[in-house]
Amino acid sequence: MARVPIEEGFFRIPDDPGEPPRLLGSRCPTCGEVFFPRRFVCAQCLHEGTDDVELSTRGRLWTWTYSHVPMFGKVDASVPGYGVGQIDLPEGPRVQSILLGGPDDFEIGMEMEIDLEVLRENTDGDEVVIYRFRPVAGAEGSA
Repeated sequence: MARVPIEEGFFRIPDDPGEPPRLLGSRCPTCGEVFFPRRFVCAQCLHEGTDDVELSTRGRLWTWTYSHVPMFGKVDASVPGYGVGQIDLPEGPRVQSILLGGPDDFEIGMEMEIDLEVLRENTDGDEVVIYRFRPVAGAEGSA
């Protein structure tokens, strides 16, 4: 069974399941600004043409909230809710993401790491996955 992204172009799924996925961003060759998701025109200096980059697998939780309803589109709706947060990556972008954990598991400034979550199977029998962030085990809270 293969793992496929819910939408192409936002993240790379590694061949090795032990390796973390990587978000796909872009860097402006003129001013160095980094973006997620990828873009062709730099929003900082308006240069046309950017370089594709893989972004860090860890970042810091900038803010978050918790939705107490099952996640839309997820086959297993037995989980009563999910977190949504914004993660600051070392390269500069602030990424919005689903968060793994309960409402008492998050603290602003804590270190987070990316992983994958299976939403469902497609008609070919492949696992359709999204990226999400989770607290780094044993990491300190504030930066």
